[in-house]
Amino acid sequence: MSDPVSSASVGRFLTLADTAQILNVSVAAALDLVRTGELPAIRIGATGAWRVERLVLESYIEAKYEEARRLSLWEQSDFGNIPELSEGRILRPGTPSEGDQPG
Repeated sequence: MSDPVSSASVGRFLTLADTAQILNVSVAAALDLVRTGELPAIRIGATGAWRVERLVLESYIEAKYEEARRLSLWEQSDFGNIPELSEGRILRPGTPSEGDQPG
């Protein structure tokens, strides 16, 4: 038997519980993503239940993969070790600081 959440038979819109299950997070975490606007959703009906469009969720997941890929590439680049460009963080441990250089 297939997972009902991943099945196309569920339809165009997902509940927050379905969304949370797909993302493997709590319903509260899914609600937080929606409330902050990170994950676009709409309110339906008199109770104002949140619904996330399946295609929007898939796009969100793809965007997160792309974000992770770009961050990984940035951290591997020569620019990833410049504190001014990496929010004050030295991304590669063990890199000598200015005071550690000989001379």
